[in-house]
Amino acid sequence: MLHYAIVFLVIALIAALFGFGGIAAGAAGIAKILFLVFIVLAVATFFFGRGRG
Repeated sequence: MLHYAIVFLVIALIAALFGFGGIAAGAAGIAKILFLVFIVLAVATFFFGRGRG
């Protein structure tokens, strides 16, 4: 999931470089959502994984 967030961030940067503001904003929004989902899942895995050991 972090990989996809980075891919969308790169797409947003390239689109912004070429002047496609709408596409850049959309890709940046998707990247932000994917990154937040990654952080939530990573923290949940960390806490629930500690209880099993």
